[in-house]
Amino acid sequence: MKIGILQTGRAPDELVVAHGDYNEMFMQLLAGPDISFTTFRVLDDEFPVDETEADAWIVTGSRCGVYDGFAWITRLEDWLRHAIARRAPIAGICFGHQVIAQALGATVEKSEAGWQVGLKTYARTDGSLLTLPAWHQDQIISPVAGARLLASAPGCQYAAFDYGSSVRTYQAHPEFTNDYLRGLFDVRGYLLAKDIVEAGLASLDHGAPDNIAAEITSFLAETAAARG
Repeated sequence: MKIGILQTGRAPDELVVAHGDYNEMFMQLLAGPDISFTTFRVLDDEFPVDETEADAWIVTGSRCGVYDGFAWITRLEDWLRHAIARRAPIAGICFGHQVIAQALGATVEKSEAGWQVGLKTYARTDGSLLTLPAWHQDQIISPVAGARLLASAPGCQYAAFDYGSSVRTYQAHPEFTNDYLRGLFDVRGYLLAKDIVEAGLASLDHGAPDNIAAEITSFLAETAAARG
């Protein structure tokens, strides 16, 4: 399976050497013997012609807000609507979660719940729990009609969705590690209130995040196979 990575942001320069850029984090997370990757830096207006250039797609996180009005975001929404209409397998992460929702008619804003950072535990609709790294202030406020909610948390009501059978999105960052989060607190913690930083750092001392690489790759592979 060839996975196309739609890169919508960059990791801080101070962290790239140790942890890689966002596309490289996904390559490491989802690596497998039958998986290859190609990256399109859509934030630099580098787009695939259409969804046939890869078997499945990942939309990454970004420092940008989906409502920022940049031309590349508008172009990405158009591309996503086209790909989704053709049942392309897509997984959206953080900004990707939000921009897919916005492209389909949802409202995304800065949440009244404020910053969600560190390890967060989400309740899945199947009754299980999922612990993943988080780093976001924006959230889906009004979801897409007909989207199937998969997970939520007290500070993040709409944490994961399925859109039909070919699109799945997560607000959290399964590609982040605890070490990378600690680095983010070092270089971007100044954006946050002291108590939020302290709580976020403390959360990293209570274990590692769940690994959902197999969940994501299985979803994409099965969707790609069904699509033919």
